[in-house]
Amino acid sequence: MPDCLFSLPDLPTIPVQDQDAVYPVGRIFCVGRNYAAHAAEMGHEVDREAPFYFTKSAPNAVLTGASIPYPPGTNNFHHEMELAVAIGKPVFRATSAQAWDAVYAYGCALDMTRRDLQIRERNKQRPWDLGKDLEAGTVFAPLTLASDWSPLDDIRIQLSVNGEIRQDATLGELIWKIDEIISHLSEYYHLRPGDLILTGTPAGVGPVQAGDVIDGGIDGLQPIQLMLCDAE
Repeated sequence: MPDCLFSLPDLPTIPVQDQDAVYPVGRIFCVGRNYAAHAAEMGHEVDREAPFYFTKSAPNAVLTGASIPYPPGTNNFHHEMELAVAIGKPVFRATSAQAWDAVYAYGCALDMTRRDLQIRERNKQRPWDLGKDLEAGTVFAPLTLASDWSPLDDIRIQLSVNGEIRQDATLGELIWKIDEIISHLSEYYHLRPGDLILTGTPAGVGPVQAGDVIDGGIDGLQPIQLMLCDAE
């Protein structure tokens, strides 16, 4: 086996409540426009034919409590609070029952977005990578085992900036439910342990600035926090 020319950064891992082992981050899939009110505030109707996705790079993920610089190339950096679903076993072309069985854990996540770049590229019918897949642009809180928590419809998902509530909804507002997302995504990918799915953000997304503190939560899960500092 030839030596590598250089070393790559280690893939991030996420703590799991009441477990000694950590969850290694493999692939990150994100569901777009999965809350009707958020789709409306972005000027779109919900596509109810099927969910759609974008991806984010695992090495760009950080953990709750991080302090990150305001990213380069944007003047409109947005927060998006999301429920993350961690896959715990291989699944392909899953039924609803198989989809639920494949869930290892759940957690709070932030999908931080360079909104101006996302919109610019979207309007040119180009991929969203510059807007979505940025360094330290995905944030994870510790995971909670699926055996200890369920995504019931009345569970609240919320986010505040400097103590002011910006996003406030319930999981019942998800257009595509957890099992539907996993079943659909598994038609195109062999899902496996290490895969994480961010299930979409409620209405109320908005800009943040250097010095802001973002706090998010989903009832029954570990909360999430992110601090923004000056650009490097």
